[in-house]
Amino acid sequence: MKEIIFNWFGTLPYGNYLQNKYVFALLILVVFVLVAKLSLFVFEKFFQRWAKKTKTEVDDIIFERTKTPIFYLLLALGIKFAILSLEVNGIANQLINSLMAIVFVFIVARVVDVIIDVWGKSFAKRTKSTFDDILLPLFHKIVKVIFVVITILWVLKIWNIDIGPYLAGAGILGIVIGFALQDSLKNIIGGVTLVLDKTFEIGDKVKIESGEVGTIHDIGLRSTKLVTYDNEVIYIPNGYLANSRVQNYTRPSPKIRAHVNFGVEYGSDVTQVQKVVLEILKKDKEILSDPEPTVQFLEMGDSALNFKAYFWVEKWGMAYSKKLEMTEAIYNALNKAKIGIPFPTRTVHLVK
Repeated sequence: MKEIIFNWFGTLPYGNYLQNKYVFALLILVVFVLVAKLSLFVFEKFFQRWAKKTKTEVDDIIFERTKTPIFYLLLALGIKFAILSLEVNGIANQLINSLMAIVFVFIVARVVDVIIDVWGKSFAKRTKSTFDDILLPLFHKIVKVIFVVITILWVLKIWNIDIGPYLAGAGILGIVIGFALQDSLKNIIGGVTLVLDKTFEIGDKVKIESGEVGTIHDIGLRSTKLVTYDNEVIYIPNGYLANSRVQNYTRPSPKIRAHVNFGVEYGSDVTQVQKVVLEILKKDKEILSDPEPTVQFLEMGDSALNFKAYFWVEKWGMAYSKKLEMTEAIYNALNKAKIGIPFPTRTVHLVK
């Protein structure tokens, strides 16, 4: 191929000069410099303008951060071809190949870094947790370490250095570190799972499997902070939460149903009991009308006719106080309507 090009140059004016390998190498270098300059022009005049018209900002940032590394990659490629045309092998060729490998990995790392950054910002807007503030820098560092390792191994391969022992050593080291940081890694992965699955967010009222009830105060890298109603902070490992049952009182909506159990004397008018209690529930402005409150006649118990009054409130934090309030209101309403509330009784038959 090289001889064909030289013969073609020989047919041109001053072709004898172009047949000189040093002039030919210089020509290759000049051509690649022009191509590299042209790539910058294309990026700025076409790609970046086109990217501004798209809805996503990922392409804008990728083009902005990769145009300069691509410029240098083309320059390195030109230097490589120029060196090849001079038929120079050995250290010079390995140096330029190492440079190209470093620049290429740098470009890929830039693209991956942009994707993580843009995804992280959009994800952070949808969450109230501070976990993403810790997680995103961690992802960036992990990606950088991975690409640095890839670059080092690639350069070692270019220089014909056996990377087998290094890979084996890295594998053994990874296993040792994995065992040493097993619990920490489990908690970190558990935290990632909790955030991605949206199990809960800051401010949610939850009950965990061990029985504690409280408000999610913060989701950290290793643990989640739960504030109880006694104003105590419980630090729960994320690994435990990711593998346990969590009851979220604020999902799918903050509305929650509360109930009051009560009983009336045998012989009472069931319809009247339901009417009296419903009037009390519907008068309260904090009790929602949709869904409507209901009063259900459940069973004929040992000592009373047992009812249950159901009603909905806007937030979980209102449920307990409203239940206490309605218990008192139902008791007073039944007394006012002359509907008896019986004591527990037993009928004893004596056999003579």
